[in-house]
Amino acid sequence: MRGKPLVGITGRRVQLGLIAGTDDRYATACVDAFVAAFATRVAKAGGVPVHLPYDADPLDACEWLSGVVITGGQDVHPARWGGDTSVVRDVDPRLDPHAHDPERDEYEFTLARAAIDRGLPVLGVCRGMQLLNVALGGTLIADLPPGPVPHLSPLAAPTDGDVEHRVSFEPGSTAARVFGDSVVTNSWHHQAVDRCGTGLVVTGRTPDGVAEAVEVPGAPILGVQWHPEWMERDDPAMAWIVDESRKRQEIEYAH
Repeated sequence: MRGKPLVGITGRRVQLGLIAGTDDRYATACVDAFVAAFATRVAKAGGVPVHLPYDADPLDACEWLSGVVITGGQDVHPARWGGDTSVVRDVDPRLDPHAHDPERDEYEFTLARAAIDRGLPVLGVCRGMQLLNVALGGTLIADLPPGPVPHLSPLAAPTDGDVEHRVSFEPGSTAARVFGDSVVTNSWHHQAVDRCGTGLVVTGRTPDGVAEAVEVPGAPILGVQWHPEWMERDDPAMAWIVDESRKRQEIEYAH
């Protein structure tokens, strides 16, 4: 009997001492942290969320998974895409949530490539969209200049009447099929996709031209710059990854 599709979700590794109230005896122990809203929404959409620590070998994991979500977080290390490495601080990412994390970069790059090579559906969210682009050979805008659209705005979910961060989609694209002609989203990023990686195209932008959705035409690969897991309403991106994962599962089952 086929069960629900397994959808892998990435996270990060931090020391317990970052959590207020942790007993000092355990302060240097590490914990793998995952944004619970991803699991909640994947499960609600009909999938089985699977948290992926760095120890879950990407190649082995992709033998079992039917889809992958690469989540948000700190900036991708600029050495990965030819950016300015002088801005990188020598800080342990397990002690500072904002520090670059080469271990996480390496894990998610390998996972993204393994998933793409196997034809698994991939959803990249915020950092995950940027990482997906870099993994395919693209580059990033290191710091968005101030402008009419507040990209680094509060995470409060917008209402339909708040048009400060509206994203419009290319007709005929996967993004347009999933979200419609346009949608109002939250926003919490200071970097963005610049030059697209191989096969990737921008299919959603804000009024100032910043890329907010990317995809690979003809493949189940989608990136969104906003946080669908934090939207007040159910964001179609989460249903999309589960639906595509179910299709992939059916293909595997047929063989």
